[in-house]
Amino acid sequence: MSTDIPARLDRLPWSRWHWTIVIGLGTVWILDGLEVTVVGNIAGRLAEPGSGLSITSGQITGVAAALYVAGACLGALFWGRLTDRYGRKKLFMITLAVYLVATALTAVSWEAWWFLLFRFLTGFGIGGEYAAINSAIDELIPAHYRGRVDLVINGSFWLGAVGGSLLSIVALNTGLLPMNVGWRLTFALGAVLALVILLVRRHVPESPRWLLIHGREEEAEEIVTGIERQVEADKGVRLPVTDARLCIRQRESVTFGEIARTVFGRYRRRAVLGFSLFIGQAFLYNAITFGFGAILTKFFAVPTDRTGYYFAVIAVGNFFGPLLLGRLFDTVGRRVMISSTYLLSGLLLFGTAWLFDRGVLGATTLTACWCAVLFFASAGASSAYLTVSEIFPMETRAMSIAFFYALGTAAGGISGPLLFADLTGTGRVGDTVLAFSIGAALMCAAGLVAAALAVRAERRPLEEVATPLTAVEQGTAASSAPGAGTQGPPAPPPALGRP
Repeated sequence: MSTDIPARLDRLPWSRWHWTIVIGLGTVWILDGLEVTVVGNIAGRLAEPGSGLSITSGQITGVAAALYVAGACLGALFWGRLTDRYGRKKLFMITLAVYLVATALTAVSWEAWWFLLFRFLTGFGIGGEYAAINSAIDELIPAHYRGRVDLVINGSFWLGAVGGSLLSIVALNTGLLPMNVGWRLTFALGAVLALVILLVRRHVPESPRWLLIHGREEEAEEIVTGIERQVEADKGVRLPVTDARLCIRQRESVTFGEIARTVFGRYRRRAVLGFSLFIGQAFLYNAITFGFGAILTKFFAVPTDRTGYYFAVIAVGNFFGPLLLGRLFDTVGRRVMISSTYLLSGLLLFGTAWLFDRGVLGATTLTACWCAVLFFASAGASSAYLTVSEIFPMETRAMSIAFFYALGTAAGGISGPLLFADLTGTGRVGDTVLAFSIGAALMCAAGLVAAALAVRAERRPLEEVATPLTAVEQGTAASSAPGAGTQGPPAPPPALGRP
């Protein structure tokens, strides 16, 4: 069949409908950031007598953290495959429901095994979210805005981290909440917010691009026509038409063998790029965030219950990176921005290590250095998710995101802590300098790989960046189904400012 639906989606100007997509799909990362931060900050309180939970601090920071990471990795791979096969909407509703239920059950944990089990299931749900959400966002957001929107959404994790840092301060205050209640309320709040997002998501449609290749072109046409009506009513203009068309041969599914041959054979240079970006950012973040509390307390005598304030400042710096730099990924371009953010963050961390080694930093100035590093690193790390989402064919998109996310999460969540916990926990300046230097070196290496291999995907349709496996040459495909493509999308819209 021949269709103009992808081009019609890409030619849309930014509208209130697109904000609905951002809110419905993107805000879950705020929840993820909130929950991960809260767990780390209240670990000591959970291990105290009277918390209502018989668990040790080591079980929380060690076993529970490892189970969460394992759940996220397995969830990404499991749900990612199902997302490509059964659709974006069905899976992003299911994965959020899993996350919601697991978080709510964590709040009523009475035994250590219960807490550990539902930390695993929480990770299992959030891992599936990464695959389902990023693929849906990139297929629904116009090419003109895709980079900045994706970066800001992935960077919103740090808004949740700010909230989690401040919320944990309240939860730890026994003058406000009993010891066995405060931590439960933080998890319960996460479940309530997830329920609100789930209700909003009901209004987010299935990806028309996914529907097209699975033989459901009439549904795709109905969805896109409805979107166009909403946008025209919102903007008060008549959308232009386009003659850009895509010919595809519809299929029910793509085998694992085809996915592997596509990602690691046909696009092996892009696979190297994805691998490098995820590994680089995973180790840089672990070099800083994993031991930040220990560094502040051991070297600068910052009280344990005050480190949350410092982490909140770092999290703000993380969020402002994608927020302020995201637009440049669509204008200056992917290759320049990805490589420069990786290289700058790595070089700044080398500089921080040098200053730390000379003993000229205090708790405040070290935090300021971390903010500068992570301002660029956060934009780079968010672009890693954008990159693997857009540089592989649509039929493999969710699975590609899942694979590289699982790879990066496993590297950062397993080998990272094993390495950096020993280095930052010794209390020796030289060991902490080495930890910073390892993270910086891997980030710089990833930046050099991006300079050589990054794909110029800015403002280009997804189908142009990576040709769908179902695409066929013009003239060899059957005619489009009746009613499909009667209104085509015009050329890319003029710049309308930041969404």
